[in-house]
Amino acid sequence: MKTNYMETFLIFIRGLLMGSADILPGISGGTIALITGIYERLVHGISKINFTFVKPLLKGDFKEFKSKLLDEVDFALFIPLLLGIGTAMLTLAKLVSYAMEVHTAFTYSFFLGLIVSSSYILFTKLSGINLRNIILAIIGFILAYIFVSLNPIATTHTLPVIFISGVIAICAMILPGISGSFLLLLLGQYEYMLNALHEMRLPEVITFIVGALIGILGFSKLLDYLLQHHEESTMALLIGVMIGTLKIPFVKISTTMALTLPNILPCIGLALIGLVIIIVLERKF
Repeated sequence: MKTNYMETFLIFIRGLLMGSADILPGISGGTIALITGIYERLVHGISKINFTFVKPLLKGDFKEFKSKLLDEVDFALFIPLLLGIGTAMLTLAKLVSYAMEVHTAFTYSFFLGLIVSSSYILFTKLSGINLRNIILAIIGFILAYIFVSLNPIATTHTLPVIFISGVIAICAMILPGISGSFLLLLLGQYEYMLNALHEMRLPEVITFIVGALIGILGFSKLLDYLLQHHEESTMALLIGVMIGTLKIPFVKISTTMALTLPNILPCIGLALIGLVIIIVLERKF
């Protein structure tokens, strides 16, 4: 029993880390899930949900409903994980806004360290270097570099647009190396949804969550298939994607402060702190 409580607590901590990552443009909650050893269980757990438990519920067969529900939904994973993610997002929304606005270069230096170390850890999971993995990594790098070079789209903040943004962003959030928050930034919804979350504007928040649920239920099946049948190739592609997204912190650092030695040294220190944090997490989990 004690072991189960400890496992639940560690899953909650993973949720806190994933929620913190998902709210930050430039780092993915999927990356955190991967390095803390919960990624494949998470993707497989989501892909297993087919809602077959709804039919016996409508028929009033509660015994069959309970059986199918427990078979399909990994409650031991999802309850503490979602609590952790929700707690992190609610508590960090205002702090992240402040850090990105007031201490932009330092904040992105920290992000840079997180991304570099996450890329390295992903690399260590490959069985070896071969031509196919190199080509896939280069393709991932080029696609990510082009993607992060796009200018934010000027869009409205109507509920249908927020719904679609939720569908799209959640697919990125579950992928290691692709920041769902940055995707929201490109869609012109990041700051708006951050404020909506902080101010608890329920219509917008609920609409986004519904879109995210629909998106993740569909996309997770494809991702689960790729991890089950083409794990090595998928990881190689994602390494390239993560390296390509490094353009984000480099641009933010170079455009928001003078590149002098007194300014660069704290940035290097913060990047190293981010790097060490990810390596320690990978070993602990």
